Amino acid sequence: MRVYLLVLAVAAVVTYLTTPLARRLAQRVGAVTAVRARDVHTVPTPRLGGVAMVGGLGCALLFASRTEFLGPVFDDTLPWAILVCAAALCLLGVADDIWDLDWITKLIGQVLVAGVLAWQGVALVTLPIFGLTIGSGRLILFATVLVVVVAINAVNWVDGLDGLAAGVIAIGGSAFFVYTYLLTRNNNPTDYSDLATVVIAALVGACLGFLPHNFHPARIFMGDSGAMPLGMTIAAAAIVVTGQIDPAVLESRQALPAFVPIVLPVAVLLLPLLDVAITSVRRLLKGKSPFHADRTHLHHKLLDLGHSHRRAVAIMYAWTTVVSFSAAALVVFPVRQVLIGAVIGAALATVITVVPIPTPSFMKQRTVGRRSS
Repeated sequence: MRVYLLVLAVAAVVTYLTTPLARRLAQRVGAVTAVRARDVHTVPTPRLGGVAMVGGLGCALLFASRTEFLGPVFDDTLPWAILVCAAALCLLGVADDIWDLDWITKLIGQVLVAGVLAWQGVALVTLPIFGLTIGSGRLILFATVLVVVVAINAVNWVDGLDGLAAGVIAIGGSAFFVYTYLLTRNNNPTDYSDLATVVIAALVGACLGFLPHNFHPARIFMGDSGAMPLGMTIAAAAIVVTGQIDPAVLESRQALPAFVPIVLPVAVLLLPLLDVAITSVRRLLKGKSPFHADRTHLHHKLLDLGHSHRRAVAIMYAWTTVVSFSAAALVVFPVRQVLIGAVIGAALATVITVVPIPTPSFMKQRTVGRRSS
C-alpha cells in the first residue's frame, strides 16, 4: 500500500508544480476559454491543464517502474501503451483547446486511439459474468473502442464546473483503487503488485494535484487535453481489471458477487454516464446533434435549481462518493450491509440536493472578491 500511495503522491506533486507552467503556456498560445452564453465562468480562463495532469501521470508511472515492488508490472507493454495513448489524446486535446476542433474530428481521433489501445492488448476479452468470453476479434475491438470512447466523452461532458471532473474522478478513482487493491490482495496474498491499481493511483494523484488550481474560481481548466486522457485511463484500468478476473476464484475466496467487476467501473462514472445519456436524449428530442453544445447538462440543472457553483460541485461529489464507495464496499462487506449503507448515503445526498442551505455571508464576500481580482 505504501508504494501505491507514494506513486499517488508523485503524480500529485508533479501535477501541482507544473500546472502554473501549463497556465502560462495556455496564455501564450491562446488556449483560453472565452466567456460564452452556455458557460458558467465569468472571465476568460486558460486551458491546457491536462498537459500537467498527463505529465504527472507519466512521471508517476515512470517512478513506479523503477521500484522493486512494481517493476515487474512494467515488464509488459500494457502500462506503456496506456501512457502513450493518454499522451496522444492529450495532444488531440491540446489542438482542440487551441483551435476548437469540430466534434467529428475529435471522435475520429478518439476511435483511433482506442483502437491502438486494443491492438496493444488493453482489450475487453472476457466478462466476469458466467465466465463469458468474446470470441471474435472484431467484437473485441468493437467492444473495447465503444467502452473507451464512451468513457472519454462522459468525463469530457461532465467537465463543466470548476473542480467537477477532477474531483469526480479523484473520488471515484479512490474507490476504484481500494477495490483493485483489495481484489489483488485477496487473489494473490503473496504479491500485491497490479497494473490497474498503480494506474488508478497515479490517475487519482494527478487529479488531486490539479484540484487546488481548479477549485472555484478556477485559475485554469483541464480542457480536452485533460478530460479525454482521464476518461481513457480509467476505462483502460477497468478493462484490465475486468479481463483478469476468474469468477470461480472470486466466489470461492470471498462473498463477492461476480457482477461487481462490471458494476464498479460503471459506478465510478455513473454521473458522467447519466449526463451523457440524459443530455443526448434531450438534444435528440429537440432535433439537434447529441454533440450540440448547450446548457442542458446535469450540473447546469443544479445551477438552475438555485445552487451555488461550489454547492453544485459538492452535490456531484456526494453522489459520486455514495455510488462508487458503495460498489467498492462489496469487496469487504455483505451485500445487505452495503445496501443499507447505500440507502442511508443516498438519503443524505438527496437532502443536500433538494434542500436549500444558505451560503454564509463571509463565503459570498470571499467569492465576490476573487471574481473581481
